[in-house]
Amino acid sequence: MNESEIKSTQAQWRYRGKQRPPFALIPSERQESVWDYPRPPAVEDSNATVIVRANNVAIVAQSSRAKRVLETASPPTWYIPAADVNWAYLESSNESSFCEWKGKASYFALASGGQPVAWVYPAPRAEFAELAGYVAFYPARVACFVNNERVRPQPSEFYGGWITDNIVGPFKGDAGTSGW
Repeated sequence: MNESEIKSTQAQWRYRGKQRPPFALIPSERQESVWDYPRPPAVEDSNATVIVRANNVAIVAQSSRAKRVLETASPPTWYIPAADVNWAYLESSNESSFCEWKGKASYFALASGGQPVAWVYPAPRAEFAELAGYVAFYPARVACFVNNERVRPQPSEFYGGWITDNIVGPFKGDAGTSGW
């Protein structure tokens, strides 16, 4: 995508975290609403313990130095430092995608085969340079945990948000959300 196409795609988003839409759930005192997250997304450091397991057993990644990407309408996507990933469990995939905010992503599958379970931005757009050297995982394809809580996956096959008890939606990816 050229810069003009990227700006056009970015401008299509209806909600930008400035005001909750009427259908948004109201968070309790200990919860966060995805409708309060900004667009463009924000990156936040976290010292929560994040664990990713393959086949609910093998530890693929474990860190207390992760980053959360917070974007309107989506549960946080967690990025783990590459140094905290056990690369013996992963192999490069031929798949790629492009995010209008972060840039081109490359994917990784489990070494045992199957669809991609993780992605990286090898050369993220300047605004997200801090994600270089970090790996995100799909909680629908591997078991992901935040502070020992099993994460629920964001709806859809494409999105990689991590839903925990302290996050409320509704979330992009549910049926009827393509216009958000």
